[in-house]
Amino acid sequence: MFKKLLHKFGPNPLDSLIKKAQKKGQKKFLLFWNRGLGDIALGLYAIVHRIREAIPDAEITFLTRPNLKDGFLLLKSVEIVVAPDLKRGDKIDVRKLIEPKKYDVIIENPDPTRWVTWQHGKLTPILHWQEKWDTFFEKFDLEEGEKYVGAHVQTETNYANWRNWPVESWQALFEKITKGGKKVLLFGFEKDDKFAMPGVIDLRGETHLFELLSIIKNRCEALVALDSGISSMVYFLKEDFPIKHISLWADPYMGILKQNVVSPNKLLQHIPILGKDKDITNISAQEVYEHIQ
Repeated sequence: MFKKLLHKFGPNPLDSLIKKAQKKGQKKFLLFWNRGLGDIALGLYAIVHRIREAIPDAEITFLTRPNLKDGFLLLKSVEIVVAPDLKRGDKIDVRKLIEPKKYDVIIENPDPTRWVTWQHGKLTPILHWQEKWDTFFEKFDLEEGEKYVGAHVQTETNYANWRNWPVESWQALFEKITKGGKKVLLFGFEKDDKFAMPGVIDLRGETHLFELLSIIKNRCEALVALDSGISSMVYFLKEDFPIKHISLWADPYMGILKQNVVSPNKLLQHIPILGKDKDITNISAQEVYEHIQ
């Protein structure tokens, strides 16, 4: 109980850390991150913002795993150090992977959930797109003028099965989409044969982040996504392109809904769908399809 009260009413650890650095004239920060992609926009952006608000010339570096590098490049004006063999969830001695003397402040366990709750409804995360990534979609031979609907069918976390929509619901949705004359592009990491259906193009495991975003930006008229890193990356991308972003939820106080700010993409239409009784399985394929139409 005491610990919970301290977390709620005690001093903010990030603010305390920054004040200490200010007093000592420290400006070289290293943060270790080995959790989710979506947290780059939803939490780490605000941490960087807070540090630079207090120390404008701060030099901020992230130590992370290889498949998060592109996500951090979207933050702009941060350095990235990649630990080549690092996998999600690995416990490591951060100081063995870097030269500790290069940094004034080393933050091994940043806690966005606690440290930056002040940002909700106030700060809009900004992810910066670069023009050179725009053509990446071309390698996938997706026809101009074809109607594509992107789908991110798995949150790909081991601790949040309640955030996943049933396979049967996805299959029913894809059947409606393809019968309606559109094609489905599957995004994610691991392929399987659950969605081997006519009109469904499985790109899982074939795209890095910039290719995926380039496909969504240049070829998709809609994206159906769960509360995932991909959903957050698309929502906070500061690039104007038309997209109908349909997101599926069990809990309205999570992810981009919790952030409670408008997308920096002025042409993005966000349609969040909340499952009745906070149960994502109560969302029907027909309800989602009606928004796609």
